[in-house]
Amino acid sequence: MIRTLIASAFQTGYLSVESEGLLHQVLVTRCYQSDDLKALAALYEAIHTGQIKREASSKNLMELPALNKSN
Repeated sequence: MIRTLIASAFQTGYLSVESEGLLHQVLVTRCYQSDDLKALAALYEAIHTGQIKREASSKNLMELPALNKSN
């Protein structure tokens, strides 16, 4: 699910409030794989470089979990 949401953001150039909320929910439940975290790191980079715009009005982006090298 994470990679699908991120792929959509890259395709449209925007991260919707709804997608950001879903990403947050998945991360809170810790239902993700290491590939999901790599995709999320790419999303963060794209947001920071302006490649993807956030729809959310808050300047605070959810916290990125640490990449676990053992996965």
